[in-house]
Amino acid sequence: MFEQIFENVRQKHPLIHNITNYVTVNDCANMLLACGGSPIMADELEDAVEITAICGGLNINIGTLNQRTIPTMFAAGKRAKELGHPIVLDPVGAGASKLRTDTALRLLSEVRPTVLRGNISEIKTLALGNGTTKGVDADVADKVTKENLDGAVAFAKGFAQRTGAVIAITGAIDIVTDGERAFCIRNGRPEMSAITGTGCQLSALTAAFVTANPDTPLEAAAAAVCAMGLCGEIAFQRLTEMDGNSTYRNYIIDAMYRLTPAALEKGAKYEVR
Repeated sequence: MFEQIFENVRQKHPLIHNITNYVTVNDCANMLLACGGSPIMADELEDAVEITAICGGLNINIGTLNQRTIPTMFAAGKRAKELGHPIVLDPVGAGASKLRTDTALRLLSEVRPTVLRGNISEIKTLALGNGTTKGVDADVADKVTKENLDGAVAFAKGFAQRTGAVIAITGAIDIVTDGERAFCIRNGRPEMSAITGTGCQLSALTAAFVTANPDTPLEAAAAAVCAMGLCGEIAFQRLTEMDGNSTYRNYIIDAMYRLTPAALEKGAKYEVR
């Protein structure tokens, strides 16, 4: 299943419009190129709506939210929705400030993304209307574990049913659900959290996977999550005692560039509930 999904990305080269943060924008562009997609970055209001129209999908990331780009996110999101383009929303830091939380909630309501991808604290904040995060990282108290996985899956399914979006919660155990089925994914390495922007890269990656596979957004999002985690595993094996998080970041992008659809199918670690 994931093999064909990734093959579609490699063959179709989906063009993805990214309105993302300036901390990780370059890594997001390189991750899209590595997977077989094509990135374009546009966050100026007069530019973004036209750019959205020529692209196949849209990735909205609120990591460095500001008053100039907020109207752009809504305008591009509404245009993408009119065109039937897949939309990924990454509510970075929702729960850390009122502006982030309110903007993410409005985007969720007005733009209605195809996929909502965030850590457990961000997703809980949007589901409950308030919450806490450790900056842009998940609160330790919210961590998904083997012991609370059943409850986390039930929560994610319920939120997916309410919003109509595929909910992708990433962490030590990833959960991707459309409200009916849930992929519980165990790819990845804990060291990935030491890199700024692996989540942002994953949201861009997810946009490419869903755009290339518009009829199967759940499976496409799950495949993207597995692929990112698998590349984290492959890249970690290359590290020497002299390497750190900067090298690890580059190796993850390299691993995605070299990853084959067959290797993704073989290396994906998941169960469906």
